[in-house]
Amino acid sequence: MKDYFKQYPDTKGFFKEYGGAFLPPDLQEEMNRITDAYHAISKSHNFISELRSIRKHFQGRPTPVYYCKNLSAKYGGRIYLKREDLNHSGAHKLNHCMGEALLAKYLGKKKLIAETGAGQHGVALATAAAYFGLECEIHMGEVDIAKEHPNVVRMEILGTKVVPVTHGLKTLKEAVDSAFDAYLADSENSLYCIGSVVGPHPFPMMVRDFQRVVGIEAQEQFFEMTGEQPDHVVACVGGGSNAMGIFSGFIEDEDVELHGVEPAGLSDKNGEHASTITFGKPGIIHGFKCYLLQDEKGEPAPVYSVASGLDYPGVGPEHSMLKDIKRVKYQRANDKETIDAFFELSRLEGIIPALESAHAVAYALKLAKENPQKSILINLSGRGDKDIDFVVDKYGLPKE
Repeated sequence: MKDYFKQYPDTKGFFKEYGGAFLPPDLQEEMNRITDAYHAISKSHNFISELRSIRKHFQGRPTPVYYCKNLSAKYGGRIYLKREDLNHSGAHKLNHCMGEALLAKYLGKKKLIAETGAGQHGVALATAAAYFGLECEIHMGEVDIAKEHPNVVRMEILGTKVVPVTHGLKTLKEAVDSAFDAYLADSENSLYCIGSVVGPHPFPMMVRDFQRVVGIEAQEQFFEMTGEQPDHVVACVGGGSNAMGIFSGFIEDEDVELHGVEPAGLSDKNGEHASTITFGKPGIIHGFKCYLLQDEKGEPAPVYSVASGLDYPGVGPEHSMLKDIKRVKYQRANDKETIDAFFELSRLEGIIPALESAHAVAYALKLAKENPQKSILINLSGRGDKDIDFVVDKYGLPKE
């Protein structure tokens, strides 16, 4: 995997056969302008210097790596967390939102538009918009608005307009559709800030590049703590931004096994899971090619996850490639395993994880049991404040 980041994506935004931009000509022109601007601006001293200052003084980076002594004692192995839940606004999402908002500022844009599922991306972009004095509009499915009410309130407090999406399943896929439509109506004055490593080129590349800070920090921190690299790195995968962030620090080191954990949901039936890489096949959604869960007509299939940030029928094109070349092992965790892991981490370590991150914890606990002598680094991509009411209302508290 030498020179990985120079190889992928290529100049047209492809990760081998995945990615690219499948767009109408007028929108393709706008994407070309964004691509050219990103390549020019993101390498400039002023941009890099300002982004580094933001990360240190506003976001509170670097976030720590933490050794879970109680989980390790119970399950085996040596379990560590990369604490992205301690990043300002409570998740990894601010890493790329501050970068995208800074790019919008350099481009002279006045407004940020995006979708959100769990609300973490929405809160992060609302935070970035407030910081830079930009307007912000977040599209969110009605189902997710009900599940993630605390994050809706946070976005509104930050001055963002939250647009309820009422069609289809009223979740993440429909929110993306709605946000794209709003962006198309005013692309001259707006920047669509995609919430993951998905969408047409250059967004999968841009979001990965801004999220690489997670992997770079984690690689250095883990080596400083232990004198070696982790045997396993684990992250949840919906669109896949937190996973690409931490994987980026280790992807060229083939001695480190990488695991992406998808939501197995309730069952293997269509509409009861969001295991895109496990059950999907190549297709096009939202202007890019990736593994895609499809119905019998080839349309995006309905999806479900207990974690609103993971219920997307597609996945990042880079993840699609990494599956094919077998650099990452894609695993699954179901709702029950995820809820159990949510409470285990909370009660054994005093850390309440986001339900998205709890998928990664759930798989890591199984991995620890099977590999008692190995080290496991989990990307704890977000904190669970947003989920506590939903979890307790739906599942109750565990019996002692």
